[in-house]
Amino acid sequence: MKEFARLFTRIDQSTKTNVKVAALAAYFASAPEADRLWTVALFSGRRPKRAVTTTRLREWAAEAAGYPLWLFEEAYPIVGDLAETIALFLPPAQTDSDHGLTHWINMLRGLSEVEEPRRKLAVLAAWDELDATSRFLFNKLITGGFRIGISQKLMTRALAQATGKDEAELAHRLMGDWSPDTTTYNALIEAEVPGADASRPYPFYLAYGLEDAPETLGAPNAWRAEWKWDGIRGQLILRGGTHYVWSRGEELMTDRFPELARALDFLPDGTVLDGEILAWDGAPMPFNALQKRIGRKSVPKSLLRAAPVILYAYDLLEDAGADLRALPFGMRRARLQALLADLPKDAPVRLSPQLPFEDWATLALARSTAREVRAEGLMLKRADSPYLAGRKKGDWWKWKLDPLTIDAVMIYAQQGQGRRANLFTDFTFAVWQGNELIPFTKAYSGLTDAEFRQITAWVRKNTQHRFGPVRQVTPAHVFEIAFEGIHESPRHKSGVALRFPRMSRWRQDKPVQEANTLEDLKEMLRSFG
Repeated sequence: MKEFARLFTRIDQSTKTNVKVAALAAYFASAPEADRLWTVALFSGRRPKRAVTTTRLREWAAEAAGYPLWLFEEAYPIVGDLAETIALFLPPAQTDSDHGLTHWINMLRGLSEVEEPRRKLAVLAAWDELDATSRFLFNKLITGGFRIGISQKLMTRALAQATGKDEAELAHRLMGDWSPDTTTYNALIEAEVPGADASRPYPFYLAYGLEDAPETLGAPNAWRAEWKWDGIRGQLILRGGTHYVWSRGEELMTDRFPELARALDFLPDGTVLDGEILAWDGAPMPFNALQKRIGRKSVPKSLLRAAPVILYAYDLLEDAGADLRALPFGMRRARLQALLADLPKDAPVRLSPQLPFEDWATLALARSTAREVRAEGLMLKRADSPYLAGRKKGDWWKWKLDPLTIDAVMIYAQQGQGRRANLFTDFTFAVWQGNELIPFTKAYSGLTDAEFRQITAWVRKNTQHRFGPVRQVTPAHVFEIAFEGIHESPRHKSGVALRFPRMSRWRQDKPVQEANTLEDLKEMLRSFG
């Protein structure tokens, strides 16, 4: 654990990418193989499940430190992180430990099988033999909240340095449904595996947002344009007589979209499609219809009927078992079009259309109609671009519509966490219905630190009521709320819910009486929902 803690410290104390990569590469070259495997797993989001509730951890930490629980509870929101609060609260360890990362993870995983008194003794004993940084990391692991300031892309680069293997190959190896229980470091990273896991997707190629005018991209004829759909980015894999569906977040979602199994009836084995999973009723349905299916492991028949899905395919990554990613996009697209040309109308896969254009002005006009087809804007892809891994600037751009906006009144405020634990950063907003303010959304991003400090000082002077950590404030400030979409929501008093709401402007120039109304929101719903 000490070696892993030293790695964490080197990464945490530097903002330089090369320093972080070098620290990781050195660790992968020297750490025990089991610890290397768990480090790869942790840094790619494969964390052990929570073994102890946070309530018990707070109680045990206060007891071990010899302080009343209320004092711990007062300190927690100021520190803003439970693992760090516990590490700071506890007295120095009385013993020392040389156990590695894998030992402590296995110990935590075993806690779920024992009664609570034994869990408590095990946790207290661990705290008493780990130094401060190791304790912090142990606490992160036990709460299931382990995150570190390094991306999987940087970890893959470090693995490439440590092993001499190609970075793109390693990125592909790390995709798929694996865990430290199902593989070894050697099998996952180092061994030559001609028959790779049939379920393994390719690393997704991600686009940057286009901030400048499209004319800066050069000649229009070098580019291809298509709609940016508001669904779930996914890969449909047909290999070995079966199929797999992967989300961009590397989540296996095959069971959630059983309609896509029928692709096996129409497409050949050895096919991998990249596209957008959309709820579909002859045209793309609102994202809200698809969202009802995202969190479900099994989908009831009623929901299958109400929100059937298709894959709107826009790229072909594998054809007849051959990896096509090095080919130009224009060539991959032509092969995709040929592959899908004769599919019947009821097939669960369709070809996402491209938009013809001769100049950027024509394309801008098409972009302005995106919401009419339930798209978020346009995707621009250079015709000669290969399919790369991760986010690369230059060949793929997303040209999204400007967000929708509404002016709303702040009515509740709550403190943030971490470095913003002393500031009010999370707010509830309302619009008018007659003379009543109706809450309709929450937002916590979009303001500068200076603005957060200013509104915090005001909240402390204008609190009307306290509800735990929440402050009801005098309705006196209007904020412009930006959002990407709006849909009906029977769970909310307003009857509507927003997609990706954030504060775009503090309208200190606007009196609360001039904020928007609930009818304004419902008019948006009728137009764009």
